[in-house]
Amino acid sequence: MPRSTPANDLRPLFVVAVTAVQWLSEGTFEIRLERPDGFDFFPGQKISFVDGALRRDYTLLGPVDARELALCVRLVPDGLFSPRLSRARIGDRFQITAPFGYFTLKTSGRRAVFVATGTGIAPFVAFANDGARGFDLLHGVRTPAELYYRDLLFTAARRYIPCISAAAGDGEIGPAGFAGRVDRFLSTQYPDGAYDFFLCGRIQMIRDVTRVIDARFSGSRVFIEAYD
Repeated sequence: MPRSTPANDLRPLFVVAVTAVQWLSEGTFEIRLERPDGFDFFPGQKISFVDGALRRDYTLLGPVDARELALCVRLVPDGLFSPRLSRARIGDRFQITAPFGYFTLKTSGRRAVFVATGTGIAPFVAFANDGARGFDLLHGVRTPAELYYRDLLFTAARRYIPCISAAAGDGEIGPAGFAGRVDRFLSTQYPDGAYDFFLCGRIQMIRDVTRVIDARFSGSRVFIEAYD
C-alpha cells in the first residue's frame, strides 16, 4: 500500500534482506523481509522503503511477533518502486525506516466496520493477525482473484462481504458477496446505526464512503488511511 513520505524523514533506518516473494494475483504480491533486532510495531503501522530522496510506504501485515516482516504490494508497471520490489530475489537488500503511523485499532462498545479496496486490505490483515475478531469487513475489488487473505479474514470477521465491481453474476461472487462497490453496499444494504468505521484505500473510495456515513450512520466514528 504505497504512499510518498517527506524526504526529510528522520526515522531510524535499517538494511534488510528479502526472504521471499509470493504472487497473490497477476498484479499483486507479498514480499517478506528480515526483521531487525528490536523492530517493534503495532498492528496497522507501516514502513517506508528508502532510496535517496525516494520514499514509498507499505503497511506491515504482521503478526507483531513474526520472525519476518510481510508486506502486500500492488505492482504499478510504471511506478517508482513497486517494479523493483517485484523483481527482487532472495538476499536482495533494501533500506527501510522504523515503523510509524496511527491507523491502529481503537475499540469501543460499537461494532467495528472495516472498509478496504484492493491492497488497502493490509491493515485489516494486520488487525486479524493480532487477534481482532467480530468485525464486519467490506473488501472492494474488481474480480474475486483480488480478494487477498480471504480465508484469514473470513474466519476472523463476524461478516465478510466481498464487493466485486466487475462481477458477471451471482455465481461469481458467491452468496455472501455483493455485485458493486463498497459505497453502494453501505448505502443500500447495511443496517442503520452508529459504528466505528475504519477506511483504507484510494482517496476517491474514502470520499464516497464518508459521504454515505454522513448521510446514513450519524454518530459513527471514522478512521482513515488513504493512499495514492
